[in-house]
Amino acid sequence: MPRTSPRFETVDAAKGWRPRPGGNRTHRRPDRQDATDIFGQNTFGIAEMQARLPRQQFKALVTTLEEGMELDASVADAVAVAMKEWALERGATHYTHWFQPLTGLTAEKHDSFLTPGEEGRAILEFSGRELILGEPDASSLPSGGLRTTFEARGYTAWDPTSPAFIVDTEAGATLCIPTAYSSWAGDALDQKIPLLRSIHALNEQTKRALRALGVEAQKVIPTLGAEQEFFLVDEEFYYRRPDLMTANRTLFGAKPPKGQEMDDHYFGSIPERVLEFMQDVEQELYRLGVPVKTRHNEVAPGQFEMAPMYEEANIAADHQQLTMITVKRVARRYGLVCLMHEKPFAGLNGSGKHLNWSFSTEGQNLLEPGETPHENMQFLFFCTAVLMGVERHQDLLRACVAYAGNDHRLGANEAPPAIISVFLGDQLTDIFEQIAESGSARTSKKGGIMGLGVKVLPDLPKHAGDRNRTSPFAFTGNKFEFRALGSSQSISLPATVLNTIVAEAVDTLSTKLEERLEAGDELGEALRVVLAETVPGIRRIIFNGDGYSDAWEEEAEGRGLLNLKSTLDALPYLVKDKNAELFQRYGVLSRRELESRYEISLGQYFHTLNIEGEVSADMAATMYLPAAVRWLGELVTASTRIRDAGLKSQALGRNAKAIAALTDELDEALQLLVEQNAELGGDTVASKAVHMHENILPAMKAVREVVDRLERVLPDDLRPTPTYRDMLFVK
Repeated sequence: MPRTSPRFETVDAAKGWRPRPGGNRTHRRPDRQDATDIFGQNTFGIAEMQARLPRQQFKALVTTLEEGMELDASVADAVAVAMKEWALERGATHYTHWFQPLTGLTAEKHDSFLTPGEEGRAILEFSGRELILGEPDASSLPSGGLRTTFEARGYTAWDPTSPAFIVDTEAGATLCIPTAYSSWAGDALDQKIPLLRSIHALNEQTKRALRALGVEAQKVIPTLGAEQEFFLVDEEFYYRRPDLMTANRTLFGAKPPKGQEMDDHYFGSIPERVLEFMQDVEQELYRLGVPVKTRHNEVAPGQFEMAPMYEEANIAADHQQLTMITVKRVARRYGLVCLMHEKPFAGLNGSGKHLNWSFSTEGQNLLEPGETPHENMQFLFFCTAVLMGVERHQDLLRACVAYAGNDHRLGANEAPPAIISVFLGDQLTDIFEQIAESGSARTSKKGGIMGLGVKVLPDLPKHAGDRNRTSPFAFTGNKFEFRALGSSQSISLPATVLNTIVAEAVDTLSTKLEERLEAGDELGEALRVVLAETVPGIRRIIFNGDGYSDAWEEEAEGRGLLNLKSTLDALPYLVKDKNAELFQRYGVLSRRELESRYEISLGQYFHTLNIEGEVSADMAATMYLPAAVRWLGELVTASTRIRDAGLKSQALGRNAKAIAALTDELDEALQLLVEQNAELGGDTVASKAVHMHENILPAMKAVREVVDRLERVLPDDLRPTPTYRDMLFVK
């Protein structure tokens, strides 16, 4: 009889997955509703507030939202009553202050609307104070030294600029109130407070610049749109892989004969099971007011992408967290697990998160070049400000995307290099070269029309420049795309950095412009002089070539650009004096708050690799080494029986020797890893992080190299875990 194995059973279960009757999906196809009918229905937005609030209190709330005025207590009480009634109508029994601590995830503590009343009865209450202020425990969430373990008090404060929403699951409905999170001493312990501060800084500096340019604007807002990449694997495989369950990536796995070489997955037909999953995700996100727009297969087998339209930065950051939560939760209904690690499978493309960034006034994108960008001096002014910010703070941009997971992507030929540069395309590069060489630009390259050589097909308008997938920071028509983010990270810190460095650059250019105007220059001449003086000093950051090439590394070094290849190379730049002064000058982060984030990042790096090292050793010792010994035993037994029968087999002896050698090699590498895991690297977080980088990573790599070779020669039924072939190609 053929042998069976848990792995075979897992493959059979995955292949045979079918929706449970009446179950797995919240909205089966006949019941799906039009997006326009359901969009925002689980969101307590402006229209809902206007319908439910008295006129005067609604006007006061709008003033708070538009002008940043303090919210009156009576208005807060009115909003709380209206919000409670709206939530109860939708089946909510609890509310939570939904916040984003420095874990990079979200956090919540649920409280019931139920309050004991007289004579043993209960009433449903929710006051303005409960809306505005919450008090979650602050002792066990990361603080980077801002709080000690015995100091527990923390505060959550209602953010009225981001609408409350209802999360409706089979377990019940909960009213979620987006909030900021701070310590008892007033230090920011979350991602939202610095983001809001940076939005304010950019707003103030850009309005000042616009006044100098003769434009009055009530408000300037940064806008964001984050493209989310992820892998999907059948949960049957997930539960058979301790590395996926614990470390969120495969620590072992031989490359399958077929990976992504044929380019047949990218933009291919979306598998039916995945398509239905995506449709359900979209339905839930529409209800939450998230304008998800795009879905498609990504490059690697089992990899996909979903992306929204652009929104105001604060709301976009909240919606991005909701998107990650929703994708993970809905996947389970389909017997799938969503992997958002940056590199879940070695040898295949990893997952990133491209952050599209711009800033605008009411209805006007300040990075819209127009038909003749060389004549659009307002655009050139603000585009120069972005270039200046990136050139000055390339280190900060690199540091804000530095963590263990992203080290698997940055610098590899699948993601932007660790060298920060800006791609502008042919048209804008030509304009800035003209400014650098002669002090002004007189022409703009045209895109023209592209014919396809077939009469029935229309001629297409051709852009004036191509795109560059190797650039970490690329202009893409009317916005910049920061391509270096990892799939799992919050977009708030990168957005905070972008807002702040551009605010500083706008401040610098505004000062120069104001000085020229005060000296009597006409606006056009003043702008020309400011740009002519500025552009030559920042042109080193512009690079349109192949960011993956060795030649670019050499050229970048000659330009004086940083090449920070690992997290431990990049993180120290976060707390450099110039960066600390930048954040303090614009009120975004105090030095204490900045240093806390550095400490937290070091700790997360240490803990991530410590967990991976322990899991790697455990799997090698309890799964792969026993499988090798078992196979060796079978080979020796078979060899003995053949010899006793008076027969000879060179193949058996040769294979037994090879497996014996692999077993010894694995045992030797495993013992070194176990020893390094026991060391931990000292008493400080920094020394432990260094130990992980210098000792644990190489020891894990050595163990993996042997295990992956072993996996290739083990009999199929003795392989102890689902293989890459199983996980990537069983749909």
